[in-house]
Amino acid sequence: MTHMHTKDVLKLSDLDMSDKKVLMRVDFNVPISHEGESHVSDDTRIRASLPAIEELLEAGAAVMLVSHLGRPKDGERDPELSLAPVAKRLAELLGRDVPLIEDWIHGIDVEPGQVVMCENVRFEKGETEDDEDLARHMAALCNVYVNDAFGTAHRAQASTSGVAKYAPVAVAGPLMLAELNALSKALDEPARPLLAIVGGAKVSGKLDLLDQMIDKVDQLIVGGGIANTFMKAAGLPIGNSLHEADLVDSAAAMLKKAEQAGSEIPLPSDVVVAKEFSADAEATTKKVADIADDDLILDVGPETAARLAQMAGGAGTIIWNGPLGVFEFDRFAAGTRTLADAIVASNAFSIAGGGDTVAAIARFGLSDRVSYISTGGGAFLEFLQGDTLPAIAMLEESARAWAAMERAREY
Repeated sequence: MTHMHTKDVLKLSDLDMSDKKVLMRVDFNVPISHEGESHVSDDTRIRASLPAIEELLEAGAAVMLVSHLGRPKDGERDPELSLAPVAKRLAELLGRDVPLIEDWIHGIDVEPGQVVMCENVRFEKGETEDDEDLARHMAALCNVYVNDAFGTAHRAQASTSGVAKYAPVAVAGPLMLAELNALSKALDEPARPLLAIVGGAKVSGKLDLLDQMIDKVDQLIVGGGIANTFMKAAGLPIGNSLHEADLVDSAAAMLKKAEQAGSEIPLPSDVVVAKEFSADAEATTKKVADIADDDLILDVGPETAARLAQMAGGAGTIIWNGPLGVFEFDRFAAGTRTLADAIVASNAFSIAGGGDTVAAIARFGLSDRVSYISTGGGAFLEFLQGDTLPAIAMLEESARAWAAMERAREY
């Protein structure tokens, strides 16, 4: 499996940005609170983009920022999903005006050294379908298109993929480059042993990933609802726990495949169960053999957690997507917590991605101790599967075209 390398795409530093009109696709899909005056309740993603925006402004570029927010119906303007609070927060962080442009698709007045925020790109009909006409309109706004939104790279949409095809030149932004560098480091030539942790509620969305991972990793820890499906496949009791009955055969085939490939998929020896799914349900630790028919497995037990923590401690590279249990409830957070502590204490290069994983790490106050936190959920998973992400394919295409043009200039 070869992944793209950052040398395959153009970066900001490859071009002179002075007096250029730059259309930059950012990921400002941030939580908005509508209590009182609408405001951004977590500005992490906005802060992450500040260095690139400031670099462009200092270089004398005219900067137009494009992002989506939420999932409005295609082409419908939902006032709840306006980027107005985002533009306001960005203005505070930059210490300068950031006008919100409502009708931007037919042209934007923006001077060198100025930045504007375009209203939610999903208010434009055809964005999610990668409409060619819309993509051409976006491309016509700029001299340079910058994609700095890895979290949307797995979707072929007008503002992520289509525009890169028609813009004079398309480059990868610094967040995109950091993401690709970290992922390549974890996948192309990882320090061994390579440990993957794949958790969460459902196997179905991650089946292909698990199947891909078995051949590449030395150890694969499955957690959450996924682990229950694997336990059932191994003939272990799971009581009344969340699992996917129709995928038990697939899980059994994977356990067999792992055995043949010499990669280890450890299954729990003890678990924490309750009779109901709630924060204040009584939590009982049991050996797997003692699970009752009406038990719900909500976390791994301490013996299992210690064994998994030992694996993490000995790993060279750790890829983490998905918790081991219902970490949102304190009584069922210990397994995920123990593993997270072991990951940050290890010498491994650790990369974590996906909303639940990032939330768990933040809840435990460990965010700054993981080597790299991926901004992408779906994009992170598809990249791990070895899929070509449409937005990145377009950046590579643009870099090839640019190189050919530069060669032609030299003659």
